Order: sequence, then structure tokens, then C-alpha cells
Amino acid sequence: MDFLNALVALANFVLIPATAYGAQLALGALGVTLIYAVLRFSNFAHGDTMAFGTMVTILVTWALQGAGVSLGPLPTALLALPAGIAVTALLLLGTDRMIYRFYRRQKAAPVIFLIVSIGIMFIMNGLTRIIIGPDDQRFADGARFIISARDFKQMTGLAEGLAIRTTQGITVITAVIVVALLFWFLNRTRTGKSMRAFSDNEDLALLSGINPERVVTITWVIVAALATIAGVLYGLDKSFKPFTYFQLLLPIFASAIVGGLGSPVGAIAGGFVIAYSEVTVTYAFKKVLTYLLPESMAPDGLVQLLSTDYKFAVSFAILVIVLLFRPTGLFRGKSV
Repeated sequence: MDFLNALVALANFVLIPATAYGAQLALGALGVTLIYAVLRFSNFAHGDTMAFGTMVTILVTWALQGAGVSLGPLPTALLALPAGIAVTALLLLGTDRMIYRFYRRQKAAPVIFLIVSIGIMFIMNGLTRIIIGPDDQRFADGARFIISARDFKQMTGLAEGLAIRTTQGITVITAVIVVALLFWFLNRTRTGKSMRAFSDNEDLALLSGINPERVVTITWVIVAALATIAGVLYGLDKSFKPFTYFQLLLPIFASAIVGGLGSPVGAIAGGFVIAYSEVTVTYAFKKVLTYLLPESMAPDGLVQLLSTDYKFAVSFAILVIVLLFRPTGLFRGKSV
């Protein structure tokens, strides 16, 4: 019985939160890795693209809630998500037409694109904070739990309760659907194959008649969708605060680089590696060990390697180790 209680406590505070967080990081890292693979630069504005898309979705969600529209047990934000994706896609396409296209025609070095993306990042961050404000914004509605700790205790008779939030379930299911659709698009459709060909060899792709501007446009639209979905899922699961998404840039880039920058499969794997590492290292294992160890050996302290305040330091440490010993990442993406 004590073993089951320890397992439930571990699932409740490590496995389930880390899986949901990993899915969010994986979707964010997919956007980063697509831009790197197709457009060949590291987009530092991706975190604030997520914030902008989430902000638009929140504003539409509030409008729907004000009109009495809802999805019952599911968050109304799911209805507003297409509007958030559409507006974010228009913003990214406009940014590309006004700024990035000029540097593409100049055959600018990737570092120039990176510096430009940092400037765009600050503009997007400021725009988001001006429109919706710098404070926490909660927009989740519907049923809070798929299963609550109290119901779980009543069903099983265990001392520990397992709680699975609706937002965690939606995050995992949505991530699986989005990833499956993305891989189907890249591997089965003519447009997706064109994107992969352009990524592998730009000159050969141009000789084959592939329109580079069309590839760029589709890439930005997909990135807008991935960023908005990842941002909304993160906001539903935690809360929305513009500056938080700026901070998310580190674990997202760490996920992409750990998995292999330019590799979609690597981005997904990297997202879960970073998420599980962050959650595991910052979790206090006292409760789990108290169940597993004899009473005389039960720990007095929290048995916590790092405070939760330092969770982003875990991403940084993993990133440094990977860059030092395996710069191409787990799945051998393009060398960073």
C-alpha cells in the first residue's frame, strides 16, 4: 500500500505535470526547429510570438464568454484558438514581408537574422504588454478536473489522491493530434515535401521549380499555429503573463538544441527531456521517500536538489552540456 501511495504521489507531482509541460515545450520547440530548418536562423522572437497568439486568443475568449458562448466542461479558449492562430499568422507574414524578406534578398548571414529577431522580440513583447497589460490573466473555464484527488481517494482507498486537471489532459491530447498532423503534412503532402526539399538543399530545390516564397509563407503559418497552440495550452495549464513567455525561450531553445536543432523528432524528444529534468530536479522527494523507507530512515529535510526558483537553471545546465559534448543533439540535427 505504501508503494502505491508513493507511486501516486510521484505521478501527481512529477509524471503528470512533466508530461503536460513537456508537450507544451515540444510544440514550442517544433516552431523553433522549423524556422531553423527552413529559414536557417534562430528565431529569438518565438517566445513572444507565443505570448502574442495567446493574448489574441484570450481577448476572443473573453468576448465569447461575454456573449454567453461556452464549450461546457471544456475551456472556451479552444473555440477562440483559430482566431488567435489567424491573427498571429498575419502578424508573422507581415513581419516577414516588411523585415525578413529584405535580409533574405541581401543574402544576409544567419547572425543578422538572429539580431533582427531579437529586435522583433522586444517589439512583440511591448505590444502584448500594452494591449493586455503586464499582470497575470486567467482565462480557463469549464470543468477543472478530469479526476480530483478526493474522488481518487474514495475510489481506491489510498491515502494519496491523484488529480488530473482538464487542462493537462487537453494539452497532451492536443499535442498528439498537432504532432501527428504536422508529420503527416511534412511527409505525405506535396507542399510538405517541398518544404523538406528546400530545407535539405535550397539550390537543388530552386532548380526543381519549388517557389521559395511559397515555402516561406507556409512555414510562417505553421509556426504561427504551433506557437499559438503551445502558448494557449501553457496559459490554460498555468496562467498567462507576457514576461513568462520571454522566460520560456530558454527551455524551448534548450529542447530544440538537445533534441537536435532542425530535427522535428528531436524537438519533441528534447521537450520531454527538459520538462522531466526540470520537474524532477526541483521536486521535494520527502513524501515519496517517507512511504518507501522504514520509519527510522524517513528523511527530515525536503530532499530537493534545487528550489523551484532555479528550474530554468536546469535547462541552462543541460544546454551547456549538450553544446559541449554533442552539439548536433540527440537526433543529430544541424550543428549549432
